[in-house]
Amino acid sequence: MTAQYQVHGAVAVITLNNPPVNGMGLATRTAAVAGIERALADAAVTAIVITGAGKAFSGGADIREFNSPKALAEPSLHTFIATAEGSTKPVVAAIHTICMGGGLELSLGCHYRVALPGARIALPEVKLGLLPGAGGTQRLPRVLGLEQALTMIVTGEPVLSEKLADTPLFDRVFAPGADLIAEAVAFAEGIADIRPLPKVRDRTVDHPHAQAVLQTAREQAAAKAPGYPAPLECIATVGASVTMPFEDGMKFERERFMHLIQSTESKALRHAFFAERVAGKVPDVPADTLLRTISSAAVIGAGMMGVGIAMNFLNASIPVVILETSQPALDQGLAALRKLYDNAVAKGKLKPEQLQQRLALVHGTLDHADVAQADIVVEAVFEDLAVKQAVFRALDVVVKPGAILATNTSTLDVDAIAAVTGRPQDVLGLHFFSPAHVMKLLEIVRGQHTAIDVLATALALSKKLRKTGVVARVCDGFIGNRMIEQYSRQAGFLLEEGALPAQVDAAVERFGFAMGPFRMADLAGNDIGQAIRQRRAVERPDLAYSRTADLLCAMGRLGQKTGAGWYDYRAGERTPHPNAEVDAMIVAHSAQLGLERRVISDNEIVERLVYALVNEGARILAEGIASRASDIDMVYLTGYGFPPYRGGPMFYADTVGLPAVLAAVEHYAAGRHGDAWTPAPLLVRLAAEGKTFSA
Repeated sequence: MTAQYQVHGAVAVITLNNPPVNGMGLATRTAAVAGIERALADAAVTAIVITGAGKAFSGGADIREFNSPKALAEPSLHTFIATAEGSTKPVVAAIHTICMGGGLELSLGCHYRVALPGARIALPEVKLGLLPGAGGTQRLPRVLGLEQALTMIVTGEPVLSEKLADTPLFDRVFAPGADLIAEAVAFAEGIADIRPLPKVRDRTVDHPHAQAVLQTAREQAAAKAPGYPAPLECIATVGASVTMPFEDGMKFERERFMHLIQSTESKALRHAFFAERVAGKVPDVPADTLLRTISSAAVIGAGMMGVGIAMNFLNASIPVVILETSQPALDQGLAALRKLYDNAVAKGKLKPEQLQQRLALVHGTLDHADVAQADIVVEAVFEDLAVKQAVFRALDVVVKPGAILATNTSTLDVDAIAAVTGRPQDVLGLHFFSPAHVMKLLEIVRGQHTAIDVLATALALSKKLRKTGVVARVCDGFIGNRMIEQYSRQAGFLLEEGALPAQVDAAVERFGFAMGPFRMADLAGNDIGQAIRQRRAVERPDLAYSRTADLLCAMGRLGQKTGAGWYDYRAGERTPHPNAEVDAMIVAHSAQLGLERRVISDNEIVERLVYALVNEGARILAEGIASRASDIDMVYLTGYGFPPYRGGPMFYADTVGLPAVLAAVEHYAAGRHGDAWTPAPLLVRLAAEGKTFSA
């Protein structure tokens, strides 16, 4: 049963039981409503308690029923809440651990609410481009007041139950470790005869400066979340709790909810929500695969990437050995690690005792023998195949059998690296993104011989490290960097034809990217891109690139690390300042090429950069480098700053319409550098068939 019914004395206890978070799917709603009706029909029952089994009261709607008829089938969530609120016997919500979304809205429809401390209370619908659609915008302000309810609904962030203990949201917050059911039943027995039954809907929202509060909230939302309509709609519906009678406010909430659920932004955010959950599922990796134990780690290389990777393990309480080739390099790396942690403490993100705990787990060494017993070894040395192969030959000799050997390469052939070992089944790529201790993406590169249990362990490890793991097959650049190369090529061509870095970056950032291509290059280091182009010149001499970036490197402008790249950077700042000398170099290079510079629209800039990603993404999908289009979208949403409200490059192409995307690709193929625009066969086929990448 998805909702269990028991009687404790004169109190009926209905327990939602739909793991993992008691999502209120149709079966659960049906069983719970039947439980309330059963309690009302039993003369011996004087009160009702609703709670949740396992590790949640309820996380809200059942995501497995999203976009299906079950989500709206009767009894709907509205009906479930109305049944509890309309009960002639008192209904008590007994809350623990997680009470979010529809779960919180259900509790607000109950007559009383009791809770254990530590329960996470939230209405997170805004993160899916929605607003609470079952009375949350109308009831929460009636118990928390306008300002606190507004903050919770507009941010979607959880608040611990004990911090709300003195508000009308809770009638009682029990002591830590209390028996929730026993306490809730005793509470229900104590209020069973009290009439009239209290209803949140009967309360009013009074604030002397309500309109000023709402206007400030609108201004802040517009500044913090441009491109996202949901925060502003949340503010409007919460405002209705002040200005409208309850039933009118509920109608307005429903109207705005239905408007948002049809919006492209909400569809994109919901796409990302599901894409993240499916990314860890690989068709030929059974869910019950026996995992390898990861209780210790080693990192080869104490540069910033190696230090960032080590921090991921330390933050997960996994001991780490960092191996370097010289004492100065090791000392510098350990000092950098300590500085990053000191900064976290200074910002209040880490407690001093946590700092000491993590530093106690790290050990630096110059001796390969010290990494011999690690369960996983991650190589993070210079991006050169011969260098990495040398590292893996050495590791193959000293590291214990059964350990996982991972390379952090961003573009190189993982199979060629695995081939120099006697254990290619234990080798895979773990491509962390810089800064490795911050970025959410972990590209897991599956080699030709990578064992199933190694892949499954890497996916499980990504969750432990709080990363979004996305599996890619082996090719040059895997998913993310293979696509970004085409994006970067177009950015270079745009400079030759008439644009300047600031215009290109501004256009893409207005589209929603966190950072334009030239700001991104300065952050990564322009010499990194140059090294890739030099390798490509040998491997793919037919591939055209703009030489503008090489001319920039010849000027010694390697990016933020040198204080000068496409932009100037003042000491201690990361704010880019356009440089007249760089702009003049770009204009002069166009003249050297015999090109007459032209005015390039922002629309052309965005199309050329984004559709270059899409066209290459279609090739990656057809080749099986990525299992699904949504995996490509997750790579770009979590690793490359693609705007979440656009859903990733492949989803965005679907929303534009693949025939329109194909028409644009063919248009650019007819112009300069048309060889970079050969339409991907999959794009051509799907456009002709009227299909989408997502489908």
